[in-house]
Amino acid sequence: MHANSDSSTARRSRWWHTLLRLDAQIAAWARRRGAWAVAVHELVWFGVKQAWACLFGGLMVGLLFATWRWYPRDAALTRYDFLTLSALSMQALLLGLRLETRREALVIALFHGVGTAMELFKTAVGSWIYPEASLLHVGGVPLFTGFMYACIGSYIARAWRLFEFRFEQHPSLTACAALSCAIYANFFAHHFMPDLRIVLFALVLLTFGRTWVHYRVRGVYRRMPLLLGFLLVAVFIWLAENAGTFTRAWQYPSQRHGWSLVPVGKLGAWLLLMIISYVLVAALHRRALQASRSGRNPAGALHFAAPSPLPTREN
Repeated sequence: MHANSDSSTARRSRWWHTLLRLDAQIAAWARRRGAWAVAVHELVWFGVKQAWACLFGGLMVGLLFATWRWYPRDAALTRYDFLTLSALSMQALLLGLRLETRREALVIALFHGVGTAMELFKTAVGSWIYPEASLLHVGGVPLFTGFMYACIGSYIARAWRLFEFRFEQHPSLTACAALSCAIYANFFAHHFMPDLRIVLFALVLLTFGRTWVHYRVRGVYRRMPLLLGFLLVAVFIWLAENAGTFTRAWQYPSQRHGWSLVPVGKLGAWLLLMIISYVLVAALHRRALQASRSGRNPAGALHFAAPSPLPTREN
């Protein structure tokens, strides 16, 4: 067994170094062609890393479409239960193949709990419904729904690692946690009290307005406002939500008589949810954030030996 493990490791190492050599050759070709070719090469790698970060989320959205199109209606196992078991199987497979780290699996477990708790309340007050039957459910909430929330946490955790995030003027985790608790509470309380969403948007701007995230696609660090990153991710979550309602995995009251686009106003809710998602992941990186805030790890002064553009292998 030990020999087989060594052989497998050696094959992965050869494959890895082959990809590195190929990328080095493409990079050299791009430099000879000029700045436009270098930019295109980096843009391609940006897309590759983003796709790799979306691995779990992409698989889940793919399952929604596949089961909507081909899953037999008279199957002994309901569609929702199949989605739940498929999500669990994917997690086991990703961990077994080392395509996901233990930290990322922990993030998914945390998000499953946070998301399921919110789902129980939101379905009880009629915000949306799950129109199909299932055995694996809590209340009226099929268990696969927690994994849909977990996709967001999985993406942030994987992107953090793949793009090697560093931060400038990042708020304290205490401030971030307080803001997250207020946002989470408002998701419940606004059904009985005035909606404080506008106040929360102002607090988000105040908390993260000066924060920059530094990320590396290949050998050079780029930077962007962290709030812009939140907004861009919220847009893609909104698109994924439209995919979910289109495949009838869940429905809003306005969609009971036929599918319609999820209102653009939902982007605000997803932006706020992004803050909760981000803070949960950031808590797992608290030591790095503390080093950044203390100035021991300034983002603008980072240098790496033999930078690799490829998605780093999972531990």
